[in-house]
Amino acid sequence: MTQQNPFFSPFETPFQMPPFNLIKNDHFLPAIQQGIIQARIEINEITECLDPPSFENTIEALEGSGTLLDKVSNVLFNLNSAETSDELQKIAQEVSPMITSLNNEIKLNKKLFERVKFVYDLNDSLSGEQQMLLEKTYKSFTRNGAGLDSKSQKRYKEITVALSSMELKFGENVLAETNNYELVIEKLDDLSGLPQDLIDRAKLLAVETQRSDRWIFTLQAPSFIPFMENADQRGLRKQLFIAYMQKAFKGGEYDNRDLVLKIIQLRAEMAELLGYDSYSSYVLEERMAENPTRVQGFLYDLLSKSKDKSIQEVDEVKKFMGTLGINHRLERWDWAYYAEKLRKKKFDFDDELLKPYFKLEKVINGVFKTAEKLFGLTFKINNKIPVYHDAVKAYEVWEKQELKAIFLTDYFPRSGKRSGAWMTSYRGQKKVNGQRIIPQVSIVCNFTPSTENRSSLLKFDEVKTLFHEFGHALHGMLA
Repeated sequence: MTQQNPFFSPFETPFQMPPFNLIKNDHFLPAIQQGIIQARIEINEITECLDPPSFENTIEALEGSGTLLDKVSNVLFNLNSAETSDELQKIAQEVSPMITSLNNEIKLNKKLFERVKFVYDLNDSLSGEQQMLLEKTYKSFTRNGAGLDSKSQKRYKEITVALSSMELKFGENVLAETNNYELVIEKLDDLSGLPQDLIDRAKLLAVETQRSDRWIFTLQAPSFIPFMENADQRGLRKQLFIAYMQKAFKGGEYDNRDLVLKIIQLRAEMAELLGYDSYSSYVLEERMAENPTRVQGFLYDLLSKSKDKSIQEVDEVKKFMGTLGINHRLERWDWAYYAEKLRKKKFDFDDELLKPYFKLEKVINGVFKTAEKLFGLTFKINNKIPVYHDAVKAYEVWEKQELKAIFLTDYFPRSGKRSGAWMTSYRGQKKVNGQRIIPQVSIVCNFTPSTENRSSLLKFDEVKTLFHEFGHALHGMLA
């Protein structure tokens, strides 16, 4: 297994990217297990060091530990989000408690924490980067139970291990519900109002599933959103909207309601164990907002400034419906449809007419040009860099003569990809023995895909999402 498992050797690929074509599902578990063994050995070397604790032999050594485990888990959990399967989900469920248990083992290691605290209290003259790492390391212990008594630590371990599985299961259920739903349309009249590219994509999906005389719409954003904005058939809008809102919330195998309650209860108990008033207090301590009071103040301030205007807009839509001879109540499945019609009437603005100006390839070029103007970066596509799906593109990122990062882009929905958009990485940027290790950064989205007759044309909201996620990617490349 050692010779066959690609995780047990340096990746012999361009820029040491994961060799996705060689990695099989049965490689993950043994590699995770070996990574845990190695991490324990590395932690033991730190705690048994006879020299007085220092930044180098404690903080830096701790930061450098767990390399194999990080290498494997980064690939596993990124694939579990972007290109998962039933088998991969089972592996993630099996190893997640193992990894959480190891993290607890490290953060609740009394001898290790004593060394970390010694360096923290020493207040040596450190560089800004070293000081930040020291503070983050120290907080990673105090925020994960290092200061608790043995009974509380035992309960903390139980809670975190349980949460590691529950939180994965929540996402699995939502993905399953998304994939399992189809709105199948048989009559041409039921397509009234829908833009042609949406109809074409619905037909393509029907053809791919051997139902060429139908049109199939899904809960994926590029299908759901334009359907809700444009479908003239109110009953179909209602049907699709309710299906979307009831994902994992209507009984059956994938219902998340009990799971959500358990997650909330365990998070609250964990926060109380750690001495926080609430789980939100625990989370926000490390965020810009800092505490729930500030968040609530912001939200109430936003409410006070926006409520009257929101009421005016709802009333305006209702009056507009009246001018069209519509006398039924304004329901949630009506809002996007009539608000879009009103916007077209008031401003002569049609989001669909903007889409030809936002061809995906042109938007990508615009994003890259922006990065070039602001940061002097250039992006060079490299088809030799391994990727995990044919739709994924890989780029080298250069600043003059210096290679800064590897950048992957994954734009379109798939059954194995969770909803939304996010930036992630397969390897972070760091220096090892004075040598710079370049980051491997990826953005994953769910944009409107292309069809046989039309390239991918983005809605303006999708354009904003691309720039937003690219901003996170720049942080990953340059920080």
